[in-house]
Amino acid sequence: MREESVRLGLSDEEVRRSREVHGANVLTPPDRESVWKRLFCKLTGPFGHYIDGWEDGDGLIFILEIAALLSVLISCAEFFGWFGLQNEAGFGVFFEPVGILIAILLATGISFFFELKADKEFSILNKVNDETPVKVIRNGHVTKIEKKDVVVGDIVLLDTGEEVPADAELLEAVMMSVDESTLTGEPICRKSVGEKNAAEVEKGGTADEETFPSNHVMRGTKVMEGHGVCKVFAVGDNTENGRVYRAAQIDNSVRTPLNEQLDRLGGFISKLSYGIALAVVVGRVIMFLLDGDFVLMDFVAYFLQTVMIAVTLIVVAVPEGLPMAVSLSLAYSMRRMLKTNNLVRKMHACETMGAITVICTDKTGTLTQNQMQVAECKWFGLESEADVKVSTATTDGMLTVVEGMAVNSTAQLDTTDSERIGVVGNPTEGALLLWLRQNGFDYLSLRHNVERIDEVPFTTERKLMATLVRRANGMLMLYVKGAPEIVWGLCSKTAVHTDKEELTRLLKGYQRQAMRTLGFAAQEVNDGEDVIRDGELVADRLSMIGVVAISDPVRTDVPPAVSDCLKAGIEVKIVTGDTPGTACEIGRQIGLWKENDDERNILTGQELAMMSDDELAERVMDLKIIARARPMDKKRLVEALQKRNQVVAVTGDGTNDAPALKAAHVGLSMGDGTAVAKEASDITIIDNSFASIGRAVMWGRSLYRNIQRFILFQTTVNIAACLIVLAGAFMGTESPLTVTQMLWVNLIMDTFAAMALASLPPSASVMSEKPRNRFAFIINNPMWKQIVGVGGIFFVLLFVLLYVFEHSDVTSAAGVFTAEVGARNRLTPYELSLFFTFFVMLQFWNMFNAKAFATGRSAFHFKDCRGFVFISALIFVGQIFIVSVGGQFFNVVPISLTDWVVIIAVTSLVLWGGELLRLMRV
Repeated sequence: MREESVRLGLSDEEVRRSREVHGANVLTPPDRESVWKRLFCKLTGPFGHYIDGWEDGDGLIFILEIAALLSVLISCAEFFGWFGLQNEAGFGVFFEPVGILIAILLATGISFFFELKADKEFSILNKVNDETPVKVIRNGHVTKIEKKDVVVGDIVLLDTGEEVPADAELLEAVMMSVDESTLTGEPICRKSVGEKNAAEVEKGGTADEETFPSNHVMRGTKVMEGHGVCKVFAVGDNTENGRVYRAAQIDNSVRTPLNEQLDRLGGFISKLSYGIALAVVVGRVIMFLLDGDFVLMDFVAYFLQTVMIAVTLIVVAVPEGLPMAVSLSLAYSMRRMLKTNNLVRKMHACETMGAITVICTDKTGTLTQNQMQVAECKWFGLESEADVKVSTATTDGMLTVVEGMAVNSTAQLDTTDSERIGVVGNPTEGALLLWLRQNGFDYLSLRHNVERIDEVPFTTERKLMATLVRRANGMLMLYVKGAPEIVWGLCSKTAVHTDKEELTRLLKGYQRQAMRTLGFAAQEVNDGEDVIRDGELVADRLSMIGVVAISDPVRTDVPPAVSDCLKAGIEVKIVTGDTPGTACEIGRQIGLWKENDDERNILTGQELAMMSDDELAERVMDLKIIARARPMDKKRLVEALQKRNQVVAVTGDGTNDAPALKAAHVGLSMGDGTAVAKEASDITIIDNSFASIGRAVMWGRSLYRNIQRFILFQTTVNIAACLIVLAGAFMGTESPLTVTQMLWVNLIMDTFAAMALASLPPSASVMSEKPRNRFAFIINNPMWKQIVGVGGIFFVLLFVLLYVFEHSDVTSAAGVFTAEVGARNRLTPYELSLFFTFFVMLQFWNMFNAKAFATGRSAFHFKDCRGFVFISALIFVGQIFIVSVGGQFFNVVPISLTDWVVIIAVTSLVLWGGELLRLMRV
């Protein structure tokens, strides 16, 4: 601070020039696509990648768009009477293409709306406060400016609790320590003005060296204690924080497992429907040619009608409700997951969590409580720790212990939130104050009762701190705390007999448990006695009074949550800046690190840096812990796992975690994490709990099952419908269902069924299963059996029913069983109403079977299924209403109560048969 330029700071003109050259102190936000561009992207289907920078759209949506176009052509042909077609429905012929277009708009609109809403919520949660006041020297005066206005060359004043606004070099540092964990993942680093060669850090050095020079403070880190003065050398994107932020903007994302599986399903449906359509065209052409006389114009008309039948088959085969079912399921889960402390920003992440095979987690704040606490105490001179907790502990020995903790400290407690007491200053010292509070001692009163005479501040070189105070009775007391070995070496005795071997044994036991240790000593000082000279401790009558072990405790909910993940076949890997010993101990406490684990299961960041990507990919599945991790190590780990076809979720709260969060299939940021980490993530865990991650996995797996249930339901209906159309194409049977009736059937199959099955609650039973194979077809063997079996049965029933109606006069549902088949007749309105109701009720009861699929439960298990029950009731009442009052619009006439009873009883055999099969499987 001796230089004139430092004393005066920058002038206004120098500030302007610096900002022109080096830019403003803000992080450039990622490019945001316009709302219309993002919406159009969802509608571009598989051609989205041809547009630079756009993500692929939904393949099924594109198939629907083709189906809609073909459906429009068919409707136009019927409406205008092309090719000799008769229009008996008027404008009703356009209901089918309108229904498909509505399905497209609903499917894209729902997901688009909820993603926009989540982005809005996320931007509020994740807003970077660039208006935080910062103290700087300008024009020779100390003034406050906004953080965004800091420029290169500014002289910034830093105090305890403040965030460093930009990368800077320290000019002054008084007892200063900085929490760099948000940037490096490492614990608190002491800072000093002395020169330290950054090259030493870069070339490796020892595991205990700092990532950044000790005379540098970095943007986004926090001053935990002390104060200092620094000169800014980098702002905004040019800071270390900004470089990591830019790395996080690189789109390393990969297609989600659900995207891949739905694409394969869409391809399968397309090939199958086109194949059946081609078979219809070829078969009918052969039938025409074998029929006798060939007349060209008749053949042209016949061929065009055949093509339209084939197109109808394609339209019927496409599950237009599937994209909407997926969107509804994701949207429903997205809103419900928020209640379990999972704020979902990207909708696909809801389901992808159900497919993950590996979770790469950080330690502090996720596995541990991120609050240092006294774990164990050994007081020399007190009978036991219990002596501390009794109100009679006012003996000289006890007073020495508690007074020494309170006064020989620079930390403070923040009691604003009574639920979680905060620490201002050094976390280790804060742990001692918390211990005093928990044992009924007011550290502030203890400090006010003494007069501070002199002190020896803590430094990494001396590894201790000492304070000389005068009590109210005039007695002088010297209190010392620091590294136990150092404090022991300065003591001439202990309060009770002990020796170096016993102390060493005690310390090693604590260190094996990944605890930090502090030794305490005290001395009564005579007036005039020299115990502190020129800022150094020179006392020679110190007495060792105890040792304290401090740890960051594992969160109580973590071990069972980790156990649940392991049982579910999900591997957990810890990535931390801590030492290997500490990391292994935390791994042991949460149930991850076992007795037979060895060096094959752990790497340090230094060792990882020496490995090639191929070497890492070979070893990555054996790893459980990466200790002393550096900022980009987690991203390398994620990429190596993805090379091994793993579906990876990553947790992180620091800026250093952002590249890995972006690269992972699902990035999970913490609620109190940095803005950079949240921006890069897909889900924010509001309560920072690993248990919330387990709940997200349960939701994801359950959601996938709900999607499978909808596919099972709709594909069964489509099989029956396609076979009816196919049989009619070769037999000349007229369609028993009108366009408006099919619109209602599609509404049941698509919108209502999608909402009903999407609203099914998550099941804890899915956590006992292994992760699904991401390359497996979404329709598994049990589904195929049910689709083909039930769909085939439906087709036979419907075909027989149609045959009976066309070859006899049926006036009641019961009459179907006694009808005498005779000459061919046109279907009467009453027969059409019976057929329509029979068809709908088959699907109605089959929806209950779909609900019970893969649950191991009865279809009548309705706990937490209010949505399903309501929608089922809506479908049932809707069918009664349509048949009763639909009239000409739906081409129906009311049917008798007896017919309703017969149809409901007969079609319900679908449900009772399903119940019997489920009972037999149990």
